[in-house]
Amino acid sequence: MKKLYLIIFISFFISLPGDEYTISTSSGDVSGSNKNRVIIWEDIPYAQPPIGTFRWKAPREITFPGTIKPIDNNFCVQRPSSLGGVDGDGDYVGNEDCLYLDIFAPKKVSLEKLPVMFWIHGGGNTSGLKDLYDFSKMVRKHNVIVVRINYRLGPFGWFYHPAIQNMQTDLDKTSNFGTLDIIAALNWVQGNISLFNGDKDNITIFGESAGGHNVLSLIGSKKAKGLFHKAISMSGYTTSTTTDDAYRQKTRSSTSDFSSWEIVNKIFEDQDITKKQSEMSNEEIRNILKGLSTDSFFKHYVDRKTYQELPLTTSDGVVISENGLQNSLSDKNHVNKVPTIAGSNLDEVKLWLSTAEYFIDVDYSFIGSIIGLPKVVLKDKDAFEAFNHYRSMAWKIRGVDDPLNSFLKTGNKELYAYRFDWDDHRRLFVADFKNLIGAAHATEIPLLTGSYDLVGGYPLSDLIYPPGISKFYTSKNMMRLWTNFAKNGVPGKSTNGKHWISYDEERNFMIIDKKSNLKMQTDNVSYESLATELYKDNRVSSLEKCVILLQMFTFVGNDIYDNEIKNYQGQCDRKSSEQFLKDNASFIDYAGS
Repeated sequence: MKKLYLIIFISFFISLPGDEYTISTSSGDVSGSNKNRVIIWEDIPYAQPPIGTFRWKAPREITFPGTIKPIDNNFCVQRPSSLGGVDGDGDYVGNEDCLYLDIFAPKKVSLEKLPVMFWIHGGGNTSGLKDLYDFSKMVRKHNVIVVRINYRLGPFGWFYHPAIQNMQTDLDKTSNFGTLDIIAALNWVQGNISLFNGDKDNITIFGESAGGHNVLSLIGSKKAKGLFHKAISMSGYTTSTTTDDAYRQKTRSSTSDFSSWEIVNKIFEDQDITKKQSEMSNEEIRNILKGLSTDSFFKHYVDRKTYQELPLTTSDGVVISENGLQNSLSDKNHVNKVPTIAGSNLDEVKLWLSTAEYFIDVDYSFIGSIIGLPKVVLKDKDAFEAFNHYRSMAWKIRGVDDPLNSFLKTGNKELYAYRFDWDDHRRLFVADFKNLIGAAHATEIPLLTGSYDLVGGYPLSDLIYPPGISKFYTSKNMMRLWTNFAKNGVPGKSTNGKHWISYDEERNFMIIDKKSNLKMQTDNVSYESLATELYKDNRVSSLEKCVILLQMFTFVGNDIYDNEIKNYQGQCDRKSSEQFLKDNASFIDYAGS
């Protein structure tokens, strides 16, 4: 009997670890797994699936929790892509049932509730998924909890048509369903994160690119009030469109061909519906749209040129102010006043430029032919660098300085700015990655997370992020400064004692780079000063200068071209610049080279 009791006793304690990581949440019981001293709970539904009658409606709370059985490929519907998305065949990958989140927590037990960092992925709000971002190293080293989420994308996340909104009430009247998904996930975290030893009163939202844009949208939305306490926008932007332009545009723009009016016309043609929209009631059109399969609807958004975009964040007066996102950030009645970091990268646009046939050619060296890697050749390095300089500087103004200056107007003094400059890439026979990539858009994310799976993992990651003290130092300090901010509301000091000074009228910002370059800096760059500098720049032709100005004044924010082109000393014709972009819209597919 003693032996039997001993076996039962040992078996009981052997079975404990599995139960230890199972937690009962408002969504049901969730089981975690221990991966390298980090406990990860994956694919937790934070709202009911937005399918069927819930398509184009605000996310619904889960009311009947049960055993969680997430579906395969539970990321949101998007075009197949190997760059920040998911490869696949056909018009789309993913599912409309995609409102899931993951939680990373340190295995080491803390007696105090831990700060929570809430990650919003990028991808232009048309692509991306939570699973690409592994925050295990940050969680383990800095004793924080990280939540990462999926949210509806593209026309399932942002869609306005009177046949939808005019037939709905309350929050369902929004056209910013993806934004409401993020808010729903924050509500879920508020109600459940203490079960995972997280502090619901210390939540930092952070995201990059579209994720940074969504951070700014949450700061500017009253619907998110009280759900977060700090914010970090990495390469964010403030673009928003009116509901009128999302529906039917009177003036041609980059989003005209994908307004909901044009899409419904394409659907009618595809479905052999002979009536015109103007001849049908909202109820009839609504029934058609709601009854379409995922494929029958989404296929009309697939074939887009590089100069064509979708109407996304809208000034709907429900989630985002009718005055627009940018204006809401300086409006005390809308803005959520929280400590905020905003930053951009020195070479934001190099990744896009380095795939454009206008700038790049590919050739095969003898060794490259053997290993299947083309040699990347810059056709005109001066023009390449000029396009990058002006557009990246404009991104800093539009995505960093303008929002932070707006926050200053509301009385918020707990503000910090940075510029990511790290560019210690390899120079190899196939490409000079330092010149081609530099401190490009999203290249800071692997250094922040400490995971290089985002760029394909080894050996590709070692080509772009060569091992060494430079990478180690920059990564270590990014993690330190970001988690300091999450814990205390101030980023504090680097490991070599450089103090990150708050942003004010002097426009102080931290240079994020290797040890010899990490420092505070100021600038007084403006749209006008950039236009003056560009006018005198001999690296690009007159037409190229006009194209740069068009991109500076219409990308990464609302269209300010007509107001700002007046400051340019040269002569530009907008239509000629737009035609240039259409004529040179060809990009190199390196995967297929």
